[in-house]
Amino acid sequence: MTDHADHPVASAAASAVPTPQHLRTCLSRYPTGVTVVSYALAGQPRGVTVNAFTSVSLEPPLVLVSLARTARACELLSHGPFAVNVLRADQVDLALQFAGRPRPGARIKWQGEGEEGAAPYLDGTVAVFQCRPWRSYDGGDHVLHLGEVVTAEHRPGEPLLFCDGLFAMTGLPLFDSVAVRDGAGSVPWLAHVCRLHDSAC
Repeated sequence: MTDHADHPVASAAASAVPTPQHLRTCLSRYPTGVTVVSYALAGQPRGVTVNAFTSVSLEPPLVLVSLARTARACELLSHGPFAVNVLRADQVDLALQFAGRPRPGARIKWQGEGEEGAAPYLDGTVAVFQCRPWRSYDGGDHVLHLGEVVTAEHRPGEPLLFCDGLFAMTGLPLFDSVAVRDGAGSVPWLAHVCRLHDSAC
């Protein structure tokens, strides 16, 4: 790995305590997936767009969702089941819908409404994690909600990404990926290209 120690960041803010805006800008350089955390309120499905989502533990199966204290869903996740829906690349409308920026004509198709002990979830996402509340922790201006995964499923499709304030999608695997070189990836022709490249070097 290249040592970048001789290339200091050209920013006066780099050596100072970061402002919230500066920190937000720096964090935006880290790509994430995009999820909608869904739950039921008064028998009706509700959701909020979240990209602060991560795995925590396999045994027990735990995931973490970070929500702003001002979000309406923040307190509700501690009291009932919720689902984490990992959005597909063509589901930008859903991401905007549940981020408070609805687009005219956006279609929302729910599944699992009224199921006992489960939260309603969105149709057509690339993965869904049904969770029950585990613990909640103070996270400054956010609350960290840990959910115990009750069921998990995945489906084919490209996940939706978010980086630099923009939605994006995944590209081709890197040439030095072990999975690609071994032909175990989803694009076997790329493994062949890698082998040709290696033989020409």
